[in-house]
Amino acid sequence: MTDARFHADPAPSLVLSGTGPAPQRARLDGPRARVTADVVVDDGGWKVKVPLHVARWGGPDLPLPRGSYALRLTGGAGAEDEVPDVALSLLGSLRAELRGGAVIVGPPIDPVYDSGEGQAALERRYATRAGKLENAVFFESFYGRNASCNPLAIDRELARQVPGVTRYWSVADLSVVVPDGAVAVVEGSPEWWRARGVSRLLIVNDWLRRRFSRRGGQVVLQTWHGTPLKRLALHRPGFDPRRAAAVVRESFRWDILLAQNPYAARVLRKAYAFLRRPVWVEGYPRNDVLVTGDGGATREALGIAADERVILYAPTWRDDREEIVDFVDPASLAADTGSVVLVRGHSRTLQPGHDLAGPRVIDVTGFPDTSALLLAADALVTDYSSVMFDFSVTGKPMYFLVPDMDHYRGTLRGFYFDLAARAPGPVVRTQQELITAITAEDAAVYAEKYEAWRRTFNARDDGHAAERVVHRILDQGLIARA
Repeated sequence: MTDARFHADPAPSLVLSGTGPAPQRARLDGPRARVTADVVVDDGGWKVKVPLHVARWGGPDLPLPRGSYALRLTGGAGAEDEVPDVALSLLGSLRAELRGGAVIVGPPIDPVYDSGEGQAALERRYATRAGKLENAVFFESFYGRNASCNPLAIDRELARQVPGVTRYWSVADLSVVVPDGAVAVVEGSPEWWRARGVSRLLIVNDWLRRRFSRRGGQVVLQTWHGTPLKRLALHRPGFDPRRAAAVVRESFRWDILLAQNPYAARVLRKAYAFLRRPVWVEGYPRNDVLVTGDGGATREALGIAADERVILYAPTWRDDREEIVDFVDPASLAADTGSVVLVRGHSRTLQPGHDLAGPRVIDVTGFPDTSALLLAADALVTDYSSVMFDFSVTGKPMYFLVPDMDHYRGTLRGFYFDLAARAPGPVVRTQQELITAITAEDAAVYAEKYEAWRRTFNARDDGHAAERVVHRILDQGLIARA
């Protein structure tokens, strides 16, 4: 017999015990995190305490990200043991339940509120809340999946210039690390709804989710998350009235739009019908570190030596699939180029995907901040991702692996310009062509295109974008200095 329950320790854990043949080990396997524990055997049977927390990338020990984790008992007398289908009790800030052979880690929200009725009540309270706004900023990056991108860079500069301002960070769960001094609020919790309703300034890099009810004096700064190559919003192929209505409704929630360069400002303004409202063209705050920092700390966190060559593979997501594209065999790419290969899936592939593995391969899809990875890499392999407009700040080599270009351009999305004609690096269709291009290392061939690219897309990426954005925020009184 096997018993499953929560053990009420300060650090959440799952305790399994039994009286039958003892397994040797228990583990939880999730898409982006996994934990293991050894079984202890005594006269009364066996027991194992599996931690429901993990430290990654040299960071702090934090609760497991929300999601489904396969529970496996291995070794011992034979096949994997079966675990009974029982509910697990609430333990502090972590919620989980056992369903068959999986542990489902849910959002750390009181069950009273994690329901349709509970959320409806919180929404009504949010929409009708009275009282003054606080001198606070509400940040959200990629729907709370991490604290990164332009919002993170602006947070750091705000904390430097105005240390007294309250900084709330929207997070999907408590596995998300927020900046020092910030307050994490879990999406959908009473604290999240309150923070969203009382903050004078909201800084986000994607669509606002759930109900949004602007209070008098409240301002939304939309930083967006990349200069677009691929068509987006109203410019996507095929006219869908519902999509068009959603785009216009969303853009009316924004008061200010941040753009990396004049080209992006023109595209975003038209794609989101963002008319007669200010667009700040200041470069991207997230790219300041690419000018001012170095990748040593990131390499150390990933276990990469300073003299190793690092290739970052960072493709964009596809509308017709959930997981990262499989156009690269990262292990063979590492072997054929003598490099360490970092694999970085798009934020939309974080939950449905799973970490890739292999010799000299590190899957960094779950790494908190892309900018740190760009700084640590010696070369970038991408396709249509806006990361190309960020990595070019470094001046390091870029390669464009685009085996599905015809399909992507003609069916899925389409482009705003001809990538093949303007790319500041080789455009290839196969992995073998990619390896040939990387090993050739003939950067001089693309020097003129690279310089033209940087003049167009990186003119304001000078290491001071966050400073300029915060100066605008303060000068316009969007938050108070004191």
